[in-house]
Amino acid sequence: MGEVLCLPTMNASNDPLHGITLETIVTELVSQYGWEELASRIDVRCFTHDPSIKSSLTFLRKTPWARKKVEDLFLRSRR
Repeated sequence: MGEVLCLPTMNASNDPLHGITLETIVTELVSQYGWEELASRIDVRCFTHDPSIKSSLTFLRKTPWARKKVEDLFLRSRR
């Protein structure tokens, strides 16, 4: 009879953002940089014109390219 190959299962995600909500990401970036600096780093209207956590979340959830920039900045800021 042949040998059975058992592969290890991955319980933990390799995604460094696993378990971190978008709201947490935006809140921490605003806390670290402030709206003005955040807007200079990522030029999107939700950071430049009457910014708020709520409006930013609405925009970022609908705009994958902007969300990616925010997530990348968050990861760089944690290093």
